[in-house]
Amino acid sequence: MEVSVIVPVRNSIEWIDDCLESILNQTAIGTISLEVCVYDDVSTDGSYLKLESWKKTFETEGIPMKLSRNTELEPGGVGYAKNRCIEQSSGEYLCFLDSDDVMKPERIEKQLKAASQYKDAIIGCQFSRHPYNSTLRYTRWANSLPPEKLEVQVLTSHGPTVIMPTWFCHRSVYDRVGGFTEVRKSHPEDLVFFYKHLDLGGHIRRVDEVLLIYRYHPGAMTFGISEKTIWSLRVKRLEENFILNWKSFYIWNAGKQGRQLYRSISEISRKKVGSLGPKDYILGVWFIAQVLFCNWHQRNVFCCTSTRQLRKVQFNISKGTFLA
Repeated sequence: MEVSVIVPVRNSIEWIDDCLESILNQTAIGTISLEVCVYDDVSTDGSYLKLESWKKTFETEGIPMKLSRNTELEPGGVGYAKNRCIEQSSGEYLCFLDSDDVMKPERIEKQLKAASQYKDAIIGCQFSRHPYNSTLRYTRWANSLPPEKLEVQVLTSHGPTVIMPTWFCHRSVYDRVGGFTEVRKSHPEDLVFFYKHLDLGGHIRRVDEVLLIYRYHPGAMTFGISEKTIWSLRVKRLEENFILNWKSFYIWNAGKQGRQLYRSISEISRKKVGSLGPKDYILGVWFIAQVLFCNWHQRNVFCCTSTRQLRKVQFNISKGTFLA
């Protein structure tokens, strides 16, 4: 089998028809071997009965659909459902699809081409929102982030630089990471996977075409994940990958979120916060909205933010200001 479409489901009866219909509309059908792998995580809205009907439809079209369900009383969580989907799959490549989203007809064809070229990468794509005017700023940022920043701006957003519903990858990417974390309560399993993938030397690529309609609605699992949980993961990565390697650093433009950052890091890291010197690191913080990592060297500060391109600026110590 060449491609397995991975569809975890929980209470998606309102959207599942559009989602699965978009698989049948793929231009890749007929040119590659394709299967659909669905796992229902204790749906209570009749989703499973709907899925059983769709299984017959796919089989009529000559496309295998592997369908299973969680028979426990409580759902296992998003990561659990994704892992169960993948366990029953046999494709060399994995195409992730949330049950409330819709693929454009050329998605599998174009992402498979990219994944065949970059087998060590998570391949994302651009997306449109439904309704159209939801999260305009975030959509614009995610779709326009330059390719060279997909792997370096991992601390400037609340999640991966390519959104999970657009992920497409070789199976070895999943196997190397070891699957998704399985937590019953709302948990950013995609962000944890994303960080580990990068730590293991994996890469991020994006097909710069809109290949997915990303649905926005109050019932989306994303809304169940607390900002506190996301913050803790980001601070942990910041500390382990940067702060612990520095002799000292300074929290610049601190304010409320700078104080929060200071309280969040370990006692060892807090002891490194001090006065500016010619070999210090400056961590300019609007940590939720944007993060500046500034490497002080010979009066040059290199700033990387979520809203500006990487640029060279001068830092004036006497005035305490950044000068473009």
